[in-house]
Amino acid sequence: MSSVLLIYPYFHPSRDRSIFRFPPLGISYVASSLRNAGHRVSVLDCTFMDRHEALDRALQTRADVVGIYSMATMREDSLRFARRLRGECGLLVAGGPLPTCEPESFLGDFDVVVIGEGERAMVELLYVYQNKSDPASIPGIAYRKGSYFRANGSDGEIAFTPARQLERELDLIAFPARDLLPNAQYIDFWKRRSGRATTAIMTTRGCPFSCEFCSNKVFGVSYRERSPGNVVDEVEQALSFGYDYIHFADDVFTLKRERIARICDEIMSRGLHFKWECLARVDSINRDIASTMKAAGCDRIFFGIESGNDSILKLMNKRITPEGARRAVEAAHSAGLKTGAFFILCYPGETDETVLNTLRFATSLPLDYLSFTMPYPLPGTALYERVKHKITREWVTGHGLMDDHSLIFDAGFSETKMRFAILKGEAQFRMRKALGKAAPVFVKPFEILSDAVFRIMR
Repeated sequence: MSSVLLIYPYFHPSRDRSIFRFPPLGISYVASSLRNAGHRVSVLDCTFMDRHEALDRALQTRADVVGIYSMATMREDSLRFARRLRGECGLLVAGGPLPTCEPESFLGDFDVVVIGEGERAMVELLYVYQNKSDPASIPGIAYRKGSYFRANGSDGEIAFTPARQLERELDLIAFPARDLLPNAQYIDFWKRRSGRATTAIMTTRGCPFSCEFCSNKVFGVSYRERSPGNVVDEVEQALSFGYDYIHFADDVFTLKRERIARICDEIMSRGLHFKWECLARVDSINRDIASTMKAAGCDRIFFGIESGNDSILKLMNKRITPEGARRAVEAAHSAGLKTGAFFILCYPGETDETVLNTLRFATSLPLDYLSFTMPYPLPGTALYERVKHKITREWVTGHGLMDDHSLIFDAGFSETKMRFAILKGEAQFRMRKALGKAAPVFVKPFEILSDAVFRIMR
């Protein structure tokens, strides 16, 4: 059997302000599948490393096969690993959202790209690798033709195999290999940050919606779910590693209220006591399900609202309304849950007034957490197709102030104006929270003045 190294090339930017830092579930699922097939597997999660340390560890592993995950913000680091490890292993494999969207751009440095879900694909790939058989038999990959996987140089013809069918029975997929992750460091990070030890679990795959800005290339426009018993089995496994707080990372965790109620019943029937949070669409939450979730330990719900303007929501293809968003946030808040929301400011097609409407709307909601970001056209999204002729550079993190806010295309708003809008919204939100009932007296003059400044900016 082969020795396999799976790399998650995420290096936390020094000034990054995100509250989220979770273990890489994708490569952990692949690790379990490969280990169950008899391979020796190690995971290099770079989250708590610098680049030199991570590369040294990768070289020391001396693995036969190296698989590297990549997404838009990890492109350069994933390619850097591949170039350095090229002569140190027998097979280099790329996977994840960006290679799935742009396989050709990775095949100059990698031997194979896994397109879509990776658990079965990697097991089949290792079988073909060991037996030196034809990779054309493996669905869902791209590779360069030549001597075995590698062509003589990087100019071999690219071959695509037929698309792989999505796994329908998610309960049959082995739980992520959490024992291969730096759990002690994640627990220490979260304990210092929030007093709790948080990890992530995914209970469904895919999303049946098609928001213009959202990338869903790996799972496609699909929706597949795990059974409540299988979900809570993994919860118990995660808790056994010392975690006490679960982040359900599904795109649409609350899509089906009946299923959420069954998961809550399963948690309570087992007598489990832990706190958890989830992502939710506003059209799936009402007071009844929010109260049920609260009784089962739910601590916080995050809503992807994105805009406070009907016309922009339609442009985004969100299929929600501001009124529905307010009802959902207020229902969760009245049930005793903490609430968070995400908004995109200065979206392509916006005007000064729609941006200011969103800022007023967002800061008027009963939220405990509020995030504003610039629009980012991810490869594989409808937004990318709409503005790709305006893209001027790739998004690179870790090189300056506000690493998570970088404008990469020629937009109707300057980057300075976008950043001002974000800072203005954050200031209004913090003032309202800090001042409570006295907020209108102080926030309104600030809002009027900053609105005027925003309007005259270019």
